[in-house]
Amino acid sequence: MQNNSRHFAAIGVLVVIFTFVVYWVLDVVLLFPEPASVQAGPIDAMIQGHLWIIAFLFSLVIVIMVYALFLFRRREGDTEEGEYFHGNTTLEILWTVLPMIVVIAFGYWATVSLSEITQRQDNEVIVNAEGFQWGWNFSLPNSDTITQELVLPVDTPIRMDMTSKDVLHNFWVPEFRVKQDIVPGRTTYLRFTPTIEGEYTLICSELCGLNHTGMIANVRVVSKTEFATFWNQDVQTASSK
Repeated sequence: MQNNSRHFAAIGVLVVIFTFVVYWVLDVVLLFPEPASVQAGPIDAMIQGHLWIIAFLFSLVIVIMVYALFLFRRREGDTEEGEYFHGNTTLEILWTVLPMIVVIAFGYWATVSLSEITQRQDNEVIVNAEGFQWGWNFSLPNSDTITQELVLPVDTPIRMDMTSKDVLHNFWVPEFRVKQDIVPGRTTYLRFTPTIEGEYTLICSELCGLNHTGMIANVRVVSKTEFATFWNQDVQTASSK
């Protein structure tokens, strides 16, 4: 019994150490760009939560397997068969119930976060986006001006009204941490609030044909004054529709 306690303690310590190491490796390898929207906060928090669970489960399996291989392998002179056991009801309940609780918890967390980041806000600026093979057109409602560069005001809620001219496309700006499929024949919506002025890259992350990798556009987040000057007109908001 005392030996079992030492084994459990050693495995516990090793699992904790390896969990932190694996998490650090995953965090370094993924190399997320700097978040640049209000929505990026809760999305990054969910990603970090998933990374911790992944790191823990990976470490738990690998540590137990390697520990057993080294400590309980057959040695020279061993003639007896290993001890067999035919089930452990408590253990089976634990490895069924605990993962279920984790899945339900993450599902609830994701549902609440999705509801928060997609919620309609006052004074949303509406921007129309049209995807086509293989480029983008952007405009404001009731405006004849069309541009291939997406210019957005900083610290202002944005609602993208998006359509596709041909096939399925996808709107993705990694720094904003939001993405949305654009389906032919219907209008899809995406809400986000840019928080840092600068230039970003809009990527179509849905395979859409031969020149899919070239379907990108420049995104420029500017001051509200520069935004109004760029479009040279009064900006229509959702509350004014």
